[in-house]
Amino acid sequence: MKQHKVSLIGAPTDVGAGARGASMGPEALRVAGLQAALQGRGLEVIDRGNISGPHNPWLPPDEGYRHLGEVVAWNQAVHDAVHGELAGGRLPILLGGDHCLAIGSISAVARHCREKGKKLRVLWLDAHADFNTSIITPSGNIHGMPVACLCGHGPKELVEIGGHVPAISPKWVRQIGIRSVDEGEKRFVHEMDLEVFDMRYIDEMGMRHTMELALATMDSNTHLHVSFDVDFLDPEVAPGVGTTVMGGPTYREAQLCMEMIADTGRLASLDVMELNPAFDVRNRTAILAVDYIESLFGKSTLMRK
Repeated sequence: MKQHKVSLIGAPTDVGAGARGASMGPEALRVAGLQAALQGRGLEVIDRGNISGPHNPWLPPDEGYRHLGEVVAWNQAVHDAVHGELAGGRLPILLGGDHCLAIGSISAVARHCREKGKKLRVLWLDAHADFNTSIITPSGNIHGMPVACLCGHGPKELVEIGGHVPAISPKWVRQIGIRSVDEGEKRFVHEMDLEVFDMRYIDEMGMRHTMELALATMDSNTHLHVSFDVDFLDPEVAPGVGTTVMGGPTYREAQLCMEMIADTGRLASLDVMELNPAFDVRNRTAILAVDYIESLFGKSTLMRK
């Protein structure tokens, strides 16, 4: 059943990132008219404002992690906020902030699914696999580690946030649009048998076939969570991210991806991550992100009945 009560939750931090500026993402999405756009789709939208957490100390890595204490604090706050909205029967949209925050968000979703006896499917739309650990990370930036942490491979303070280790199984995840993976990370992704539809796959098979596979075997008892890193998009159309990687989906490919997710009627929670206005041009990327979020909630270019 489609959820018509939506809550916006801002998480203005770049504490897990390698560039400053994603902390301004939530405000850029608001300025781009996200709430009005969703209300225009007939949704009841409440903006819960911003979560607060520690500032970014901008320090070098310590034992393979940058800003671990701050990342834990932010993710605990995100977990509590997202879980609260789900418990209240609402669909949370987390406005990032950098992608490390998906640890708190998805661990809350997984906890909710355990409590309600639901199955979980996570679509990870990203240029990066985000499956690093402290041992294989080249940077120590925790925004490159959230999927690994959620699958139980990370510091105790992060993997235990949702109260269950691991928070999710790699079998529940479908990664789409991947085109930048570190060497050690690549080996680890294969070891864990993560299902990855990289850009080569999308080039060869097309977005429609990719999404049919990524959305297959869901049923009425499946909670669909989408974690949308704005760098999933090609930087030609979406320059406002700190970690651009050429060769992403075109505007139309990404629209098809979002529309096919909407067609399932299963979307039950959403992250919108890594929007960085410091790298943007006249808020263009935020406006584009709002366009795609509208598509996730049913806006369609189709002329078919």
